[in-house]
Amino acid sequence: MELLVRFIDAFTGYDCKGNSAAVIEVKLPLAEQLMQEIATKNNVSETAFILRTKNKYEIRWFSPLTEIDFCGHATLASAHYLFEEDIKLKKVVFTAKAVGDMTVEKHADGTILMNFPNQEPELVVTPPGPLLKGLSIEPAEVYCNAQAYFAIYNSEHDVQTLEYMTSELIKLAPRDVVVTALSQKYDFVSRYFWPANGGDEDPVTGSIHTGLAPFWARRLNKNALIAYQASERGGVLHCSVNHDKVHISGRAVSALCNSVTI
Repeated sequence: MELLVRFIDAFTGYDCKGNSAAVIEVKLPLAEQLMQEIATKNNVSETAFILRTKNKYEIRWFSPLTEIDFCGHATLASAHYLFEEDIKLKKVVFTAKAVGDMTVEKHADGTILMNFPNQEPELVVTPPGPLLKGLSIEPAEVYCNAQAYFAIYNSEHDVQTLEYMTSELIKLAPRDVVVTALSQKYDFVSRYFWPANGGDEDPVTGSIHTGLAPFWARRLNKNALIAYQASERGGVLHCSVNHDKVHISGRAVSALCNSVTI
């Protein structure tokens, strides 16, 4: 059987920017081992497998290393693919075990709006040693949610220039690490490191903004924010916080289509 693999750049309007995801629509469930083998071969941040069930799509995300509970950019890429396949389609619902139902809408200007659960982090009084050893600059504060440790900095320059030690950060598994600060051009900037789950630095991480957006919304006393993930490829995310939901929107660009035989 041959599966079509669509490679899509998410959270960008330009080729080879943002974060690349592979999207595979399947007609029947695949074995976990097979999905992992395909994701490892694709070797992008995430491969999303989507399966239509009645009026929604089951979605699962795999990095080259392991299955991921929640991935924003591959959800955006999956919606982009479905909207391109059916130009009349305006809304799609994805469902995943860890986060439940996620409604995604296409706007007239080409942006795609995703509705995710609010995953605001909580203060960590005593940060773990590997976190402090693994970052070249000591953070002003540390917060945490189920996904990652949040290292808060007073300077955007610190976020952009700090170095990280993979051998220390991997000890924080299953959690990853995000570093963040206020920004002059945007509301806030961040970088995301995930050696335990996918790789060293992720280009653009939609899921972590379900924690970053409510954190900075509280600090800035505003619910609508523009974020920039300051990786080499970079990406812009428009976020808004509404009680138990975080709305994240962005653009996506289809890069190429390939096939895999199973």
